[in-house]
Amino acid sequence: MKEFKNKNIRMTMGLQSEIMVTDTLSQYSAGQFRMVVKTKLGMTVCDARDFDNPRICANPELAISGYKAGALQTVQFKPEGSDFWSTVFSRTGKKVKLIDESILANLTVGTINGMYYNTNLMDSQQYKLVGSKTWASMAFVENAVEVAA
Repeated sequence: MKEFKNKNIRMTMGLQSEIMVTDTLSQYSAGQFRMVVKTKLGMTVCDARDFDNPRICANPELAISGYKAGALQTVQFKPEGSDFWSTVFSRTGKKVKLIDESILANLTVGTINGMYYNTNLMDSQQYKLVGSKTWASMAFVENAVEVAA
């Protein structure tokens, strides 16, 4: 079983063999994001707006949840003070190939079911592994079981 730096993340063996996981976003507190999006004219690069960058850093799920289903192909991150872009999310067709641990730890079932329903991220065994019951449940972090008092 793969060892994650974020110890709260749990992933099925099937997904571990399909998806490469990086740990870039947790090492930096600020930076810039840009997205590669599929449009009718081809692929387009969209830089995140200045006021969106801190918001995405604070809640990494927002890096992959703001586009039409099937449009987002790649998300890149450039740490503050750096000149180099690192890929933190990548998909090719119906397969997510790479994702950052910070995005995984914040990813909800609703984002996957709404935007990535035709990809390898949507996995009922994964949802069962972490105890997901609703669209608001976390998809890769253990969901706390509520005990009635």
